[in-house]
Parts: sequence; C-alpha cells; structure tokens
Amino acid sequence: MSTVNTQEPKASLLVVDDEKHQRESLALILEDEGYKVTAAADGREALAKAAEIRPEVVLTDLKMPGLTGMDVVKSLSSLADGLLAPKVILVTAHGSVERAREAHRLGAFDYMSKPVVADELLFRVERAVEAFRLAEKNLRLERRLKNDGLEAIVGESAPMRDVFRLVEKIAPTNSTILIRGESGTGKELVARAIHARSLRSAKPFFALNCAAIPENLLESELFGHERGSFTGAEARKIGLVEAASGSTLFLDEIGDLTLPLQGKILRALQEKEVKRVGGTETIPVDVRIVAATNRDLEAMMKTGQFREDLFYRLNVIPVDLPPLRERASDIKPLVGRFLDKANASHGTAVSSVSPEAMDLLVRHPWPGNVRQLESLVERAVLLCEGTTIRPEDLPTDVRLRTAPSARPYGFEIPAEGVDIEEFERQLIVQAMEKSGWVIAKAARLLGLTYRTLQYRLEKFGLKKPA
Repeated sequence: MSTVNTQEPKASLLVVDDEKHQRESLALILEDEGYKVTAAADGREALAKAAEIRPEVVLTDLKMPGLTGMDVVKSLSSLADGLLAPKVILVTAHGSVERAREAHRLGAFDYMSKPVVADELLFRVERAVEAFRLAEKNLRLERRLKNDGLEAIVGESAPMRDVFRLVEKIAPTNSTILIRGESGTGKELVARAIHARSLRSAKPFFALNCAAIPENLLESELFGHERGSFTGAEARKIGLVEAASGSTLFLDEIGDLTLPLQGKILRALQEKEVKRVGGTETIPVDVRIVAATNRDLEAMMKTGQFREDLFYRLNVIPVDLPPLRERASDIKPLVGRFLDKANASHGTAVSSVSPEAMDLLVRHPWPGNVRQLESLVERAVLLCEGTTIRPEDLPTDVRLRTAPSARPYGFEIPAEGVDIEEFERQLIVQAMEKSGWVIAKAARLLGLTYRTLQYRLEKFGLKKPA
C-alpha cells in the first residue's frame, strides 16, 4: 500500500513530452521523490502552464510537433516578466555534443539523452533546483539592496536623519512597530527599509492596505479561509498573516480595521497563532507586524473605535515621519530623484529645474507630501518643452503662490522685545481653545504634526480645563 506524502514538495517542476508513456514515467519518478509535477503534452501547453504555475525547473523533450524544446527554452525567458526564468533540462533521443552546446547557448541549464535513467534524472533535477534557488536568492538580495533599503528614501534634513538612526537601531529586533505620518510621507518605504535590515530579510516582504480591501473580504485576506467556508470559497486560501510567517507583514492604514479584526490581529501578535475563516485548526505563526496610520489613534481609542490593548501592542516602537512642509531642505534632492525617475519611465531628457521654479516648489505647503511632489514632477516633465522645468510648467496653485509677507498676521515685534516661549505658549492655547482641545485639529491650525504638538503641550504643562 502506498503512503501519502504530507511533507511540502521539494520543488515545482513542469514535464513536457508529446509521448504519453514517457511523460507519465518521468512524472512518476519525480513525484515519488517528493517533487510537485505538472505535465504538458506539447510546447504551447507547456508555455501556458509555465505562466500559470511558475515552475522552478522545466524538463522538456527536444523533438516535438509544433513548438520544439528549443522553442520552449527561448520562449520561457520572455514569459518571465521580471521574474526568474525556470531552469530547463532538455531530453532527447538524438543527443550530440553540437546539440548540447546549442541548447546551453540558448539558455538551457542541462541536457540528457533517452532512455532516461532514474538516478541520473534525479541528480540533474536536484542540481537545477539548487541553481534556480541560488539565482533567486541573489536576485532577491540585489533587488532589496536596490529598492528596499534606506537608500530608497531621500532625506538630508535633521528630522529624516533622526528617522534613519531610529530605523538602524530597531530593524534587527523582532519588536512590532507603528509608523505614523500624514498620507504620502513614505510610510511603506520606511517599513521596507526596516525589513531589509532585519534578521528576516531573506524572506519576501508582505504588505496590505487595510483601507483598500472591502470589509467582507479583509478577514479572508488577512487570515485565509477553508474551502466552502462562504459563497465563492472554492478552494483553501492561505492568509497574509500565515504566509508572512518568518517574515515581515506591513499593515498600512491599521486604523481602518474593524474592532473584530483588531481583536484577531491582537491574538496573532500575543498568541502567535491564527485560524482560517471556517477552519478549526490553530496554525502557529511567527510574523513581525509593522503597522502604519495617518489617523489619530489616541482619539479613536477614546471613542471606542480602536482597541487600547492593540494600540499598546503595536506601539512598542513608534516611528514618526515628518510632513514635507517640515523638511523643506529635502525638496531639492527629492525633485532630483523624481526627475531621474520620470525621465527613465517616459524616455524624456529634462535635466534641470530653473531657480524660479525650484523656489516655488520649496515654498509650497505640499498637503499630499512626497507622493504629491512626485506626481507634480512627473507632470512637469511631460509638459516641459525644453530640458529645464520652468514656472509655467507647474500647476496654477503652485505657480501663483507668492512669498509670505514679512508680517503676515499683522504682528510687529515691540521695542522691548518678546518672550518667544510665552508667545508660543499663547499661540498653542489659542489653537487648542479654537479646536475644542482636539489635538489633531489644533495641530492642523498651527501647521504641526500631532506628535510635535503633543510634545509641546507636555513641555508647557498645558491640559484641557476641567
């Protein structure tokens, strides 16, 4: 009696041969060794299945009607679409040194002749799997170093240097992290930088925008579901919390989670386990959560919209990202980065920004922060008729913004001078009174972040009157 193999398959393989007996024989040898095997009867079917399952190794006959094994080798590279192409082993009854050389030149990993000997087949497949995984690891490392590190974040200002120093300290830990900042400040970039410098960086980074998924689908997206657990659940689905075990899961807009889902995230963090929707099995997980929000979670806790226990579990290490208006010195280098990016994307050659246009960009308040600046630079590159962006290439709201008056609020420093600390305290008191002592509203009136105003309230010992 045969036993069922409950272990994870060694690798995903695709076997291609127009002879049914040969195809089934190869598949049986490989499946008995623990590989997950998909079969195809010709080259066209092979390419369709390769695009669907993304095999690590393809074992294909050389001579087939229609698309030959050589055609499959050439086509697989174009199907990769930025991913790593599978390693290909060609099998033929017409072996020769010349054909072997041609196969290698076209991109085949290995070459073997019929009749296939099981031990030789398993040896060559094992080598191909090892080669694919090593190449995949190197590709992942290269992309991570290029795109996911702190190098991807532009910032020379003092507030951003503080963020960089904090990331360097906290990245190697396993602590949960809460990133706070206005929309468009680069919260996901910081989360990726934390993952890239963590002990979990060998595994992929997982991300989910909690506000972008309909509420009725969000639980399944996070925790997965069992087949038949609800209408449309035709197969088992692994949720992101389970899939990210051993890695990092970035939950953007955490403040948009419903209270029941907040409770389930809390359980995953505390108990290190999850249950799929409709399932009874408890699944252990080891996931590092990095959450982000642009909402006032403290205010939400007071109104019962956000769980206090989850807040304190997430807020082990807070990272506060300053809005772009508080880091104006970063605007020029950011414009340079976005200029290069837009030119590369659109094949343009805009090389500079005029001093007048740059001055307008630096003085703009940027309510949409870095994301808004990037969109504006791309727009200006597409509209620019020369190689230099000028004021007329900028949107009206940026172009018509004039320099602030020397006395914008009708205040003139008296001859005896002022106590700047007391002046600041009075401004904060006025803003708090005008906003009904709602910190988030007062912060907007003063052009400060929530955390900055909170710090200054503590500094002056200001509290809401009883």
